[in-house]
Amino acid sequence: MSSSLDLPAVTVLGLGPMGRSLATAFLTAGLRTTVWNRTPGKDRELVERGATGAGSAEEAVAASALTVVCVVNYDAADAVLRSEPVTRALKGRTVVNLTADTPERARDTADWAAAHGIRYLDGAIMTPAPSIGTPEAVFLHSGPQALYEEHLPVLETLGGTHTRLGEEIGRAATFDIALLDIFWTAMAGYAHAVAIARAEGVTAGELAPFAQGIGAILPPLFAEFAQDADEGTYSGSINPLTSALSTMAHVIDVSESHGIDAGAMRATEAMARRAVDLGHGTDGFIRVAEVLSRP
Repeated sequence: MSSSLDLPAVTVLGLGPMGRSLATAFLTAGLRTTVWNRTPGKDRELVERGATGAGSAEEAVAASALTVVCVVNYDAADAVLRSEPVTRALKGRTVVNLTADTPERARDTADWAAAHGIRYLDGAIMTPAPSIGTPEAVFLHSGPQALYEEHLPVLETLGGTHTRLGEEIGRAATFDIALLDIFWTAMAGYAHAVAIARAEGVTAGELAPFAQGIGAILPPLFAEFAQDADEGTYSGSINPLTSALSTMAHVIDVSESHGIDAGAMRATEAMARRAVDLGHGTDGFIRVAEVLSRP
């Protein structure tokens, strides 16, 4: 029979809602888990479940060959990882950074890690904390394949799907930023739609089933428009930009008639109008992606 010392060891730095969920999943899988958080006391429940609470970040990273970091941003991560005692303790060990930030920050951290003999993988979590440890969790990773494969058995105890996006260390953050762009602009659109509906006497509950129907239209459009964007065809056969501008104007008119800020739709209209003014009125909306990239 194997003892607890035979189980893989992992350290989790950062015990916000996501960090606690990560640590809980590791514990549930039977891994020897060491935890640390800058604010004392957040490890109490995890320690009661069997985790080892470290007295310092240096002590925490020294306890395991693999350290998983999940804090608010890379400023917070750097404040911990780049302190001299922690950097020294990490030499020869692996850091998997699941903190959300920009691709450039991921590249900078990878350069720092390489300069100090620290093995490094970057990553992103694309689902909320309650999904961790379930099949619904989605993790993206980027970095050296051999290093990823070495630690994948431990990472897979977090549940869900794990996808390595390539060697270039900034790719996970790039996907994260792009997908968050879709999410938050969609949520802003939904909030704005609810405001318009309520102003016209329609409840959010009444609108919701039809909003879900609109949402269901999007996945096949994403696939079709991706092909248009990659091939440079920008087909407007479904809905040319000139027609799209007309419907955007309706949203703006109704919004502003009720005193509702239409700034988000005005920004969208401005992007589409720029494309039309450049001679792309018969193209589809995805032409805007190409226009936005122009100086």
